[in-house]
Amino acid sequence: MRAVRQVLGVLIAVALLVPAVIAKDKKKDPDEIGNRDVGKGINLYSLEKEIALGKQLAQEVEHQAKVIDDPIIAEYVNRIGQNLARNSDAKVPFTIKVLDAEEVNAFALPGGFFFVNSGLILRAETEAELAGVMAHEIAHVAARHGTRQASRAQIANLLSLPLIFWGGWTGYIIRQGAGVGIPLAFLKFSRGFEEEADLLGLQYLYKTGYDPTAFIDFFEKIQALEKKKPGTMASVFSTHPPTDDRIQKAQKNIQEILRAKPEYVVNTSEFNLVKARLAAMHSRRKVDEKDVNRPTLRRSPGSTSPIEEKKDEKSKADEDERPTLKRRN
Repeated sequence: MRAVRQVLGVLIAVALLVPAVIAKDKKKDPDEIGNRDVGKGINLYSLEKEIALGKQLAQEVEHQAKVIDDPIIAEYVNRIGQNLARNSDAKVPFTIKVLDAEEVNAFALPGGFFFVNSGLILRAETEAELAGVMAHEIAHVAARHGTRQASRAQIANLLSLPLIFWGGWTGYIIRQGAGVGIPLAFLKFSRGFEEEADLLGLQYLYKTGYDPTAFIDFFEKIQALEKKKPGTMASVFSTHPPTDDRIQKAQKNIQEILRAKPEYVVNTSEFNLVKARLAAMHSRRKVDEKDVNRPTLRRSPGSTSPIEEKKDEKSKADEDERPTLKRRN
């Protein structure tokens, strides 16, 4: 009888473990994307409240930062993000905009409100690298990391349920490079959430057709850049730098859960066009800023400078030497 009880105990234990194993495998199966609930967990916010929260926070971002309204740039970045979102587990629509900020950064607020700094686009060398960062942020939204982490903090501090932007949590604010204040709980995630976003983001990148190794390539470049020139990365990015451990885990996930494809998207001519367009915008702005600070000379009415006099003399001489055309009658 005792042996029977032991066998039954083992069978019950196995039965309880099987669902957990299946769930874990499902989260690591790209073919199951869209058919799994990766956002499960303690959450004091309904999906509707999460979207409303994200919308209000996004309005604050747009009020404080400068959104790039260039139609070519905006449409291109939005299209990449929407394509990634369609190949993700996210259950909310995404609103994606580009901020005119030189810091290498991107951040997604609860409810699918997503901002990409122009500095990130300029630093990426390929479309796949840009898409890798965006896929990681989309994963945070899909897994509802922002509101889940906020809920954990509220419970841990025995708080009631005030939304963060209505009050409370004084001091829990960090600033983006663009000068935007965002509640810390929505952007600085736990190590576990970051690892999950890496895992999910890699799958979203892969399913969309991009080379998943671009995800690792970009973070290695940023890590090296930050070591060489501290302060290059935006404040939010620097709170969870891509450590060697995270990079190694990403490499392992690529090898173990992503079947090799005959070809991947790495770069497009459109990415190069948008990057060049952004670079030109930044260059023009720097020139304009220099012109504003440049001292000007005031001249009396009717006076001309020696340079202008020489230009006038040269133009008259050119007119005298310029050939004239005669029409035939």
